[in-house]
Amino acid sequence: MRRYVSLLNISVLSATAMLWAVPAIADPIELPARKAGLWEMKMQGSAGMPGMTMQHCTDESTDKSMNTTFSPMAKDMCSKNEMKKTATGYVTDSVCNIGGTTSTSHAEITGDFNSAYTMKITSQNSGGAKANTGDSTTQLEAKWLGACKPDQKPGDIMMPGGMKMNVKDMEKMKGMHRPQ
Repeated sequence: MRRYVSLLNISVLSATAMLWAVPAIADPIELPARKAGLWEMKMQGSAGMPGMTMQHCTDESTDKSMNTTFSPMAKDMCSKNEMKKTATGYVTDSVCNIGGTTSTSHAEITGDFNSAYTMKITSQNSGGAKANTGDSTTQLEAKWLGACKPDQKPGDIMMPGGMKMNVKDMEKMKGMHRPQ
């Protein structure tokens, strides 16, 4: 089970890096801004990895801020980050070193950024801790729910178990990141 949780964590990091960082460091192709409000994001992994549902309150400036926050980290961690526009959406390919594990990922993003989109990520992980190696598939399904709740502000992510964090706090992580 620990192996699956580690693979899910790497997939989550890869998905996050690809979704928000790739547009800022790749070709001039950018993902459209998501509609402001509350997004539900359901993530399901392969090989029995536990699923996870999060809610993210966002607005246009928060999405842009996430590009700024994750781009330097992704630039340091990823030797390859490419995004292409396709007839049905976007495709990204990346090779990143996350915590000593090399993750080679391919993501297909379809849908619109006003009501719903899906991201299917396939990753091959090698090196690092034995628990982090192997192949994985992760699917993220995002759906716009409406306005953020009164106690939420843009950037808030409500994690399973009631944990709440704000992506703007991740700005502090930039200074803590050291490439391997």
